[in-house]
Amino acid sequence: MPKAPIALRQNTGAEWSGRIRQLRERLKLSQTLFGHRLHSSAMAVSRWERGAQEPTSGRYIELGNLAGDPECWYFWERAGLRSQDLMRVMPGMQRRLHDSHAHKFEIARAGSGKKRRTLTQALAVLPLLKVVAASPGHKGDSIESLGDAPVESMIAAPRDWCPNPESTSCLMVRGNSMAPTICDGYVLAVDSSQTDTNELDRKIVIAWNEDAGLTVSNYRRYDHTEVLQPENSQYESITFSNAASKWKIIAKVLWWIAKAP
Repeated sequence: MPKAPIALRQNTGAEWSGRIRQLRERLKLSQTLFGHRLHSSAMAVSRWERGAQEPTSGRYIELGNLAGDPECWYFWERAGLRSQDLMRVMPGMQRRLHDSHAHKFEIARAGSGKKRRTLTQALAVLPLLKVVAASPGHKGDSIESLGDAPVESMIAAPRDWCPNPESTSCLMVRGNSMAPTICDGYVLAVDSSQTDTNELDRKIVIAWNEDAGLTVSNYRRYDHTEVLQPENSQYESITFSNAASKWKIIAKVLWWIAKAP
């Protein structure tokens, strides 16, 4: 029998592939259910476990969220993040997490002034993706799946702001057609598990189109017609039929933040 190519033999024995398989087995999930938790297919999970294809940085962050302490640190480092990077976004953290869910952290100090209060707060650590969602009238990045986007840094947010932490990420906004609600340069937190249009009427969403790329807008439903409606009346709405639409709703906007001028 001919020997496998050297590169294939090395990939098959890669540490990351074994770690992924061990995590899935520890969670007692099939490749299909495991992939569903990570917004991926069973085929993708199979490729990871065989060492044929390494997960993206976004998928590694989701793997860390599933793994819990201390294994989360391995997956997050594979995503290109260092533990000191995480500490910087959570300066009050004095001990590593001991919860079974990696996205929860305990903050011991809070408040300002001479008298300080003691506060315990569960946080979600969210990836800030290196992608831009444009408001109508501008062009956003063309990437369709947020899970495949490169990660720029991390953002810590209250856990109760993120109903599905494993599906929540952050991205930047370009353009002012959603002003004054959402302006150019704002950071959006979005949940990619909330894509059912029956539940998104009058919500702010991230939509994707091959030509326009990622777009942030108000979503409206009128019988068989869907509308992406800007907040700023100077911009035109985008109307399309849900029967033969080239638009795809890929996430719900949960909240947003902006730097002070």
